[in-house]
Amino acid sequence: MPDTYLNSIDGKWVPSSSGETFRNTNPSRPDEVLGEFQRSGPEDVDVAIQAAKRAYPDWRKTPAPLRGEIIARATRMLIERKPELAEGITREMGKVLVDSGYDVQGAITSGEYMAGEGRRMFGDTVPSGLPSRMAMTVREPVGVVGIITPWNLPMLMPAWKLFPALICGNTVVVKPAEDTPMTAVRLFEILEEAGVPPGVANLVTGFGAEAGQSLVGHPDIDMISFTGSQTVGRQIAKSAGAELKHVSLEMGGKNALVVLDDADIKEAITGALWGGFSTAGQRCTASSRIVVDRKVADDVVGGLVEGISGLVVGDPTDPATNIGPLINAKQLDRVHSYTEIGLAEGAELVVGGLKLQDELDGGYFYSPTLFDHASSDMRIAQEEIFGPTITVIRVDGYDEAISVANGTRYGLSAAVYTRDTARALHAVSELEAGLVYLNAPTIGSEIHLPFGGVKDTGNGHRESGPSAIEQFTETKTIFLDYSGTLQRAHIDEPSG
Repeated sequence: MPDTYLNSIDGKWVPSSSGETFRNTNPSRPDEVLGEFQRSGPEDVDVAIQAAKRAYPDWRKTPAPLRGEIIARATRMLIERKPELAEGITREMGKVLVDSGYDVQGAITSGEYMAGEGRRMFGDTVPSGLPSRMAMTVREPVGVVGIITPWNLPMLMPAWKLFPALICGNTVVVKPAEDTPMTAVRLFEILEEAGVPPGVANLVTGFGAEAGQSLVGHPDIDMISFTGSQTVGRQIAKSAGAELKHVSLEMGGKNALVVLDDADIKEAITGALWGGFSTAGQRCTASSRIVVDRKVADDVVGGLVEGISGLVVGDPTDPATNIGPLINAKQLDRVHSYTEIGLAEGAELVVGGLKLQDELDGGYFYSPTLFDHASSDMRIAQEEIFGPTITVIRVDGYDEAISVANGTRYGLSAAVYTRDTARALHAVSELEAGLVYLNAPTIGSEIHLPFGGVKDTGNGHRESGPSAIEQFTETKTIFLDYSGTLQRAHIDEPSG
């Protein structure tokens, strides 16, 4: 019998109120059951939120440096357990061990940074326009925060949201993706060991329509932080926004890697392969579109074909493997449907486009796929596939390259390869994306810098770095008057 894992609510590990559970399986070998997890519903979410609400006053008053010490302890545990945590992510999510290590490392760097924020979290002290008066700002927590995270970064994404939320003095309820609940349980075990007080951080596993929707709609939730699909994100924005909750949304990308005619072709190909096929393309920042100057397109496509031929698809626990499985059968069918769409649209399928289940123990494997001669208006060039599929769009010159790169509703990440300094500086200015890379692929953000996108990628918030502190706090402006008399601010003085 598989092990049964519980929710973490108010410092206790408890079953769902209904007693219902769901199974979590290994996408490499779907017959392997990793565990039974709680199928939480509205009642469980309410219990978790009430625990967070009760814990909030004391946690809010806990000095930020002390909150930082707890996060620092949790971070040290992540460092100590990194190999076993990475192995668990590989079994649960399917990414290769190298990618799983990056996942854990992202949580570690987030913890290291946010622990230090316990002694920063700066406000501003500015001159007042009146004598014998001080003016300043301070940051205060938002309240009870609901966090909903995706399956592709099952350790990094909860940590990216949890650590800044906690250091700012908020209490939280986390609903992880139903495909990767075990990694979230491991993180919460660490938080408990590190000394996070009961009720401050709560975990409810389950499905979006049951647990997630209940979290978003609950009247005692002050903020929702969500990473996932546009469809769900728009629903959250509508329902949570109507209640004037704080809402932070990150909803994917259709990222362009631009190769100009003077680029280092070998370097661009290496970047495109890593950006396009890392984590089997299941990254919101994946380099899914290669926008290449027609003068060098044949060389780029030829190099991509050669590179793809050397990629190993298979057991993600094998260090020789480059690409593991997709997360589940639904995603496998979805990715393959885009291969059929691309062919119907008239793009040239150069390599790949095959399900590999029968060859690889029934796992959800898909061959790395390359389309060429696509037009920028094709669905495979406009819609997020979230799989190991790269689409090449050939263009005539710099201006068309930038226009095509900007020609989607998304605006998360973009890259340009060129050795021309003037064009490089112009491109990073003109590309419509929250993240822009020069001579590097569209993946590889760093924790001390903002992460997020423009256009339909999100709603203007940024995660990580100082931006995360802004996201999880309210700004309070304070005036301290020691003049001993009534002073009118300039805006209160009568005109004339």
